[in-house]
Amino acid sequence: MFDKLGGLFQQAKEMQSKIGEIQDSLREKRVEASTGGGMVKVTANGLNEILSVQIDDELINMQDRAILEELVAGAMNEVTRQVKAQAGEEMSQLTGGLKIPGLFT
Repeated sequence: MFDKLGGLFQQAKEMQSKIGEIQDSLREKRVEASTGGGMVKVTANGLNEILSVQIDDELINMQDRAILEELVAGAMNEVTRQVKAQAGEEMSQLTGGLKIPGLFT
């Protein structure tokens, strides 16, 4: 019984190490989303940390706050969706497709 328990602990330790490697890999990946025909671009890493927000001068000169806010929110939502999908694919490879609650969901 203790051999089986030791084996489970070893597997858990190995999985934790692999998760750390995936997190390091995701930190280096870049995902970009844009809205308004490219007038707003948001770049995030694979951990969903926003790295940059670019807003076209033409959009700023329009002085239409509502449109600007809508486009920024849309780009942020899209980049978040893309990051979640990418992280989910990476974790799926590790878990063999098994959905583990709390892992990049």
